[in-house]
Amino acid sequence: MTDLLVFAVTPDQVVRKTVQVAVTEEGHHLQTFHTSVELLAALEKNTTPHLVLLEPEANSEELYNKLRQHVPELNLCFMVKLGERDPSSIGQRFSKARFLTKPILRRDIEQVLEQVAQSMRADQVFGIEPISKQEIEPTIKGRDGQRPPEMVIDDLGDNRYFLALSPAMLEIYRQVKLLEGIDVSVLILGESGTGKEIIAHLLHKHSPRAHEKFVNVNCAALPMDLLESELFGHVKGAFTGAISDKPGRFEQSSGGTILLDEIGEISASMQAKLLHVLQDGQFTRLGGRQPTKVDVHVLAATNISMERALANKTFREDLYYRLNTFTINVPPLRERTEEIPFLVSEMIWRTPPSMKPAGFERFSTALLNLLPLYDWPGNLRELRNFITRTMIMQDESAAIRELEVKIEKRICVKNQPTNMHTIPTNAMRSLVQDVKHRTETRIIEEALLACGWNRRDAARTLNISYRSLLYKIQQYQLSPYRQHITN
Repeated sequence: MTDLLVFAVTPDQVVRKTVQVAVTEEGHHLQTFHTSVELLAALEKNTTPHLVLLEPEANSEELYNKLRQHVPELNLCFMVKLGERDPSSIGQRFSKARFLTKPILRRDIEQVLEQVAQSMRADQVFGIEPISKQEIEPTIKGRDGQRPPEMVIDDLGDNRYFLALSPAMLEIYRQVKLLEGIDVSVLILGESGTGKEIIAHLLHKHSPRAHEKFVNVNCAALPMDLLESELFGHVKGAFTGAISDKPGRFEQSSGGTILLDEIGEISASMQAKLLHVLQDGQFTRLGGRQPTKVDVHVLAATNISMERALANKTFREDLYYRLNTFTINVPPLRERTEEIPFLVSEMIWRTPPSMKPAGFERFSTALLNLLPLYDWPGNLRELRNFITRTMIMQDESAAIRELEVKIEKRICVKNQPTNMHTIPTNAMRSLVQDVKHRTETRIIEEALLACGWNRRDAARTLNISYRSLLYKIQQYQLSPYRQHITN
């Protein structure tokens, strides 16, 4: 597909980020503008884009006339709010233009890019010579993992995927790529629910053993007296109920990869046996006499503080140093909130049709704007459960209220003194009110921006009365000229 030059103008940070991710991942060239004045200046320089993405504006005859002069209607795409094509009769002015409805998803932009590219011939590129695309790595859903991407999505099969947009997660992906072809033990650290198992699957996929078995053992889910049999197997008669020989997980994963999840929970005696396996590559089945040799790539994961475990002598130093030939620290979701809108998009897209309303594709902007304000102590697991529950209940208003309460409670917990009896009641109320006001201000600002500051349209979008919106604008001292926090 021919590379495209795309212009995008929007004051909305979320929309701008979505456009940036979609355009750059497809290998196209993007210029973003905060205002239509900046867009007009670029058009005046005889720069001829293949696609212009923008939001309708009232009283913008000059802008629309310039667009007609420089860009064919088919190459214009207006991003409009739900339920109304345009507040300024833009549909009548540009009957052949494309329209996208907010909130804008990555797939929406990708579809428009594909349509524009297909409608063009190589000799009709409006003065811009086509640029040959680099070879794209097939393992990343048609995206190029070698160039510095804005976002990486690596499909791991069985509805698993790795998504990286934040610097920390992109660095993890770089580390995994560095380990391709290198068979070393890797210790994966991170809070519960951050996606440590996903990192393990990613390591397995990008290893020489990718076509062999991947075996996951949750060490914390089994009693210690059964864990040895589970890992190393047993022979007939080794204990009551052992009616036949049974191979353990190490034997089952021989030639492939084994993940020892929650390894920080195992006993001291089991740690010693694991150390022996890692050193010699062999073990003896429970009740057996003959050693068994295995060739397996060992990964380990835990959510405990290894420094504290080593200091408290609850984890062997020699086993720790044997496991952490290479260490990957997975950041919590609260430290990579820029990924939340895209994680939500992937979760919705991958949810089975039976678990979401027919034709459902996206949440409202109000809900999407709230999600990054919560710190998600349960990380990806908590976010996934919230998204699934919201789709099943089909009540976004209730979901927004639930999220607001969670945000208030988490901030109260973070700011509470050691002695709870010293908290003044009025201080607690003030704290909760502050959270509520900041959240409400952001939602109202986003609605006003999306509607081009048409207050009646914004009131309908927010499902409140026009009088109430005017009161809120005055209360929070909002204006079209205010420096928005989202910018």
